[in-house]
Amino acid sequence: MILTTFALFISSFMSLFIFRKFAILINLVDQPNARKQHSGSIPLVGGLAVFIVVFSYLIIFPNTISSAMLYLSCASILLFVGVLDDLYDISFRFRLILQVVISAFMMFFGGLILNDAGAIFGDVNVNLSFFGYIMTVICVVGAINAFNMVDGIDGLLGALATITFSSLGVLFYFNGQNELMAFCAAIVVATIPYILMNLGIPLGQRFKIFMGDAGSTVIGFTVVWLLLEGSQSTDRAFSPVTALWLAAVPIIDAVSTIARRVKKGQSPFKPDREHLHHILLRLGFSSRQALVVICFISASLAVIGVLGDVFNIPEYIMFYAFIVLTVMYYFFMLRIWRISVRIRRLFKVQ
Repeated sequence: MILTTFALFISSFMSLFIFRKFAILINLVDQPNARKQHSGSIPLVGGLAVFIVVFSYLIIFPNTISSAMLYLSCASILLFVGVLDDLYDISFRFRLILQVVISAFMMFFGGLILNDAGAIFGDVNVNLSFFGYIMTVICVVGAINAFNMVDGIDGLLGALATITFSSLGVLFYFNGQNELMAFCAAIVVATIPYILMNLGIPLGQRFKIFMGDAGSTVIGFTVVWLLLEGSQSTDRAFSPVTALWLAAVPIIDAVSTIARRVKKGQSPFKPDREHLHHILLRLGFSSRQALVVICFISASLAVIGVLGDVFNIPEYIMFYAFIVLTVMYYFFMLRIWRISVRIRRLFKVQ
């Protein structure tokens, strides 16, 4: 296990360096603009480099997850289209249709369907029946885009993904599903070198690298795959409600952002600067400080989810607590600009 972990870590680092050079050669780089305040051209191959290593692990250990070849096929398609999107800016409509098709593959060939919503209204589990197919599509498309939306400051996407996969690994371990736990650990280990290079550690800003849409897309897809596998199988590792807490920050921020955009009559997927990390930066936090704050919140919510599952806290309590948290966040963010002005004046933040 130690040897495998070390091999994954080194392979990920080597992959990042190789793909970094490749990205510069074909101009697969991110240029600064009004929404992106970084300096210089940054290679967009973090996700490509990391998941080539993860895919290799899965090819060597194909029994790690159910329908491994289906997962690899779907994730590879998303990765390839993500790279094309980073290069040529593919229309969102095409990517959305592709995500729906991938959802259909998961359901009809992999049997991953959100049928069981858990005991969210009392002691009896809610079976979604046909509506489960619609909810599965919503979950897959939602997860993919939720993780894409949070990729706004250095280290954030990688760190949030690490928290989610680590939490999943803990729950799989508690349930005796060691192969799934090992897969989560493999993703975490392969992601750490990316986080370090994304933050400029230890080689400085010259070797900085971004995840790219390819990476954020596959991260979201892998998260929802494992959440469905862990909560919908006959030997489920955790309740469906627990799944919400494990990826709470991306989910809550995405739901709130989309709701606000719809309220304004804008496209739900129109980019803006109203995510949690943008707010923290406006309040005077540095990028690193904002990263620490958001990771602390995410880890705390994931711990609540894990503890709730371990100690068998009623699912309806966990569900309604999550809904209340989401609603509170939404109304808080509706007033955040007025609140931020007062805070900035109070603490004399320029």
